[in-house]
Amino acid sequence: MKVKYIIYTLLIVGAAYLIYYRISANKKIAAEGASMGKGGGKGGPSKGLQVDGIVVTAGDFTNDLEVTGTLEANESVELRSEVSGLVTSINFKEGANVSKGSLLVKINDRDIQAQLQQALTKQQLSATNENRSKQLLEKGAISQEEYDTSLADLQSLKAQTQLIRAQLAKTAIYAPFSGKIGLRSISVGGYITPTTLIATLSSVNPLKISFSVPEKYIGQIKLNSEMSFTTDGLNKTFSGKVFAIEPGINTQTRTLQIKALVPNPNDELRPGSFAKIKLALSTVKDALLIPNQAIIPVLKGKTVYITKDGKAEQVAVEAGTRTADHIVITSGLNVGDTVLTTGAMALKPGAPVKVTVINHKSKI
Repeated sequence: MKVKYIIYTLLIVGAAYLIYYRISANKKIAAEGASMGKGGGKGGPSKGLQVDGIVVTAGDFTNDLEVTGTLEANESVELRSEVSGLVTSINFKEGANVSKGSLLVKINDRDIQAQLQQALTKQQLSATNENRSKQLLEKGAISQEEYDTSLADLQSLKAQTQLIRAQLAKTAIYAPFSGKIGLRSISVGGYITPTTLIATLSSVNPLKISFSVPEKYIGQIKLNSEMSFTTDGLNKTFSGKVFAIEPGINTQTRTLQIKALVPNPNDELRPGSFAKIKLALSTVKDALLIPNQAIIPVLKGKTVYITKDGKAEQVAVEAGTRTADHIVITSGLNVGDTVLTTGAMALKPGAPVKVTVINHKSKI
């Protein structure tokens, strides 16, 4: 029990010492700051607080938006049969390119061919009867009603023949467009139905890339806007152009859906890949750009410290677009002002400062 009390006593003493040390350190910092703010102290005039700063210059600023998206085939379809039957031939190689209209799969059609021959025979006989009835009608040997009956029989058999021909056409599956065919899931001699997936046909040059942007950017995105992106596994930057913009905002996510076309002549890109996109929204001419750490949030907006005659001066500013490292200043600063980027928490208006100017443009 005594050991337990000793441990508790040591912990309490240690905590008290840390609190005392922190309070003493804060008082010392406050005293030094007050001394600098007054321009002197017991030791005489202060040399000023050592801080870093940048000289404000004007230049073009490109506002880029970084989002993520997904690559999609320009056209993609799952090949399936409209009729059930045995596969008699497969006329494509997996992973190969096929041309529009080329025969891909043939299904056994012997029973349909037999039905077609039967229908054609009946149609031919009916056509003969119709012709004979027409001649008899012209001679007055039969009534108009009898001729109409034979004509109706002929028209019915013609329609039946067309229906069988349509069924026969469904036993051959053709490529609806040119593209690359995927892995097949059927074999010759296998029985397939309309629910059986044969393979997937995709057009992969060009590709589409689908992505969304927050609704606040809708006024800055136009058709044919340039965009660039990278994908995992390929150490290369690709480019494309916006070709379609959804007319409405998604009310659930408050985003705007966009699609861009991406050339893919060498088949490097694959549909379904994840893409990191950089979209150029706009370019601001003669923009004033300063580092984010120079900004001091206040109750009514933002301020920064600049230096004049060796002393710190706090000025209110209005800001525009912010990037990961910098922010555009729309008012409050002028070209040539020296903005302080360090020491903001220790500075007070009128405090003497010694500024080391850094070249911030090399970091933009």
